[in-house]
Amino acid sequence: MSYIDNNLIPGETVVYRTRLHWIAMLGSLCAAVILAVGGAALIFVSRRTESANPENAKIELIAGAVAFVIALLFLVTGTIRRSSVEMAVTNKRVTVKIGLMSRNTQEMMLQRIESIMVHQTVMGRMLNYGTITLRGVGGTPDPFSTIAHPLEFRRQVQQQVDGLQGPSQPQAPPQAVQ
Repeated sequence: MSYIDNNLIPGETVVYRTRLHWIAMLGSLCAAVILAVGGAALIFVSRRTESANPENAKIELIAGAVAFVIALLFLVTGTIRRSSVEMAVTNKRVTVKIGLMSRNTQEMMLQRIESIMVHQTVMGRMLNYGTITLRGVGGTPDPFSTIAHPLEFRRQVQQQVDGLQGPSQPQAPPQAVQ
């Protein structure tokens, strides 16, 4: 069960969840691919030179295997980083949890939210990720970058804030001045 689900207060329900976009893993993924390709090349070369120079072939084989292990570590690290961030909008608050072993949480009650800003680059708009900045009443802005579906997150927060304010009163049509 997730951190957010374990820490709901009575009467609170999760309305929307999001996490880091897959683009947050791009650096780890690129490093893993480069290392894996290098490792495969070393293993291939070691097999070709095995009969001519068995000592060098053994070193190349070990170096290729080490490159594969390091590539796997990069991939696991990126996956853990991505999955260790939880963001949720509930009917009472916005909760953000960052970290796996050590944890950093930020929670803001909906009635204390002054503004929510979304910044998206061109690539962010194409791939649907961006930076969300929450500003509480009298507080400092809290930016969260590389968040998946930031516009939907903002929409969900705004809907919940509007729901707290109650139904809007219909306004009477303006009176004509005679």
